[in-house]
Amino acid sequence: MLIDHWPLLGLRLNTPRLELRLPGDDELAELAALAAEGIHAPDRMPFLVPWTDLPPAQRARSVVQHHWLCRGTWSPEDWALNLAVFEHGRVVGLQTVSARDFAVLREVGTASWLGARHQGQGIGTEMRAAVLHLAFAGLDALEATSGAFEDNASSFNVSRRHGYELDGTERRVVRGRPATKRRLRLTRARWEEHAQVPVSISGLTPCRPMFGLPEDDGPLPAATTATP
Repeated sequence: MLIDHWPLLGLRLNTPRLELRLPGDDELAELAALAAEGIHAPDRMPFLVPWTDLPPAQRARSVVQHHWLCRGTWSPEDWALNLAVFEHGRVVGLQTVSARDFAVLREVGTASWLGARHQGQGIGTEMRAAVLHLAFAGLDALEATSGAFEDNASSFNVSRRHGYELDGTERRVVRGRPATKRRLRLTRARWEEHAQVPVSISGLTPCRPMFGLPEDDGPLPAATTATP
């Protein structure tokens, strides 16, 4: 079976109302169709790469291609796990957790989007909680990073609830104009202090080598954060 060669297909994250997992082909089509319906108002651009400016059909196709690309280029040293988010069995958005040299740095980054009709219902907070639990409780991460442009209040609110702290700013070009991105960082101690959403993980053990970790689920060697 394919899961024997790609155990990530069996990974499941569950919260009180959500399930996060890799989508099957038909579910990936649903996710693409959801992106085609719209994610944000036309006068805003919350993404560094303005892929949502594409016409709906191309936008949907880009979602499919991005999933295939991340799976095809996966390595233990450089990975991006794109989890479809399901509420009561229907696809509502995407939650990504990614890392480079995770076994050494023990740091992950997160990114996400929700279909426009599913926003403002607390789903964003719950799906972030799921991947933070995977990172800290499941993979023994030390830190998690995120970021958002200054006008993305909803993203900042989600990060604030989980205990992220400001970690500097970056100047970027979006749609040909300058934009300021605020970086955010969450330590393991801050996550433990702010974690409130119950999360369960299943199917992780056979996936560990794909994240660059030992196959058993024992503690990792000690690691420290970088100092100036």
